[in-house]
Amino acid sequence: MLARHGESALNLENRINGDPAVPVALTENGRAEARLLGQQIAHIRLDVSICTRFTRTRKTAEIALQGRDVPIEIEPLLDDIHVGDLEGIPLEDYRAWKREHTRKDPFPGGESLDAAARRYAEAFRKLLGRPETSVLVVTHEIPVRYAINAADGSDDLDGPAHQLANATPYLFDKQALARAVEGIERLT
Repeated sequence: MLARHGESALNLENRINGDPAVPVALTENGRAEARLLGQQIAHIRLDVSICTRFTRTRKTAEIALQGRDVPIEIEPLLDDIHVGDLEGIPLEDYRAWKREHTRKDPFPGGESLDAAARRYAEAFRKLLGRPETSVLVVTHEIPVRYAINAADGSDDLDGPAHQLANATPYLFDKQALARAVEGIERLT
């Protein structure tokens, strides 16, 4: 099961964050979204939860799993895209930069969208090799979107699913996650 983190302060401000060292808190709404995620998955047995190095994913997992004995592990391969010099800029400026460049072009001082996608495929492949059968992954919107679109056979990692709700569980069995890995690798 994949989920995007709850709403963060920078989501609310429409600013970009790709550096896990920058602390970004969940908003009150984000904490409520994480509690709702917990209610949605309350009756599903979970062996482990995996989140990124970003505080917003860890906090979402902690709130969603409150009162449950589910270990939480960190997987840096699922971190948000490293945007380098674009760190903290408004979302519209980030999108304008993307319109002027290809997926292969790295962000100034950062990584490219294709490099991040290959990193996500590697993380999903690692997930497929784990012994646990029921895993909650709390990550960022882009890796979840890429997984959904690639598993569905899209020729575009950014569509047709585009804007994904915060703290909403997206269910993947092993076959669907394997299709996501194959699709991401095919498109990058």
